[in-house]
Amino acid sequence: MATSSSAANAIPAEPGSRRSSKLMIGLLLAVGLVAVGAAAYVLVPRFMGTPATAETAKAPVPEKPIYLMLDPVTVNLQSEGRGRFLQVGMALRVRDEQTKARLVEFMPEVRSRLLMLLSNRSPDSVVSPEDKARLAEEIRKALSAPLSAGAPELGIASVSFNTFVVQ
Repeated sequence: MATSSSAANAIPAEPGSRRSSKLMIGLLLAVGLVAVGAAAYVLVPRFMGTPATAETAKAPVPEKPIYLMLDPVTVNLQSEGRGRFLQVGMALRVRDEQTKARLVEFMPEVRSRLLMLLSNRSPDSVVSPEDKARLAEEIRKALSAPLSAGAPELGIASVSFNTFVVQ
């Protein structure tokens, strides 16, 4: 009888508890799979090189530069002894088409400003790269000044030399 009393004292298993633990495990697996899928959706495009969001898809498009090529300018330099000259070909990078059109319209005055600025140089003041960079900035400032009374300052972004000969 001892065996029957120990069997009587045992707690009977509930038939629904086994089903609820299987349901809980299934639910946890489903949540885990959703989390893995969401992580893959966010992270995989970054590793594959494709944008994950619309913000990264809209990369800024660089503006097309607007240049105005100037004919080469040749000037006599201020030198003692033998005559020396400077020949410079350049391009002006302008901010918009209106500035380019205005410079073309006033080209005789633009070239005159260049001649006056360049002819006051000594041969030694235009030899080193630093001297050329300084000269380019001086040209940019001189040509950015208004071309007529009441006109706005011109938008010249930079000056690039195409040819630069000191002889």
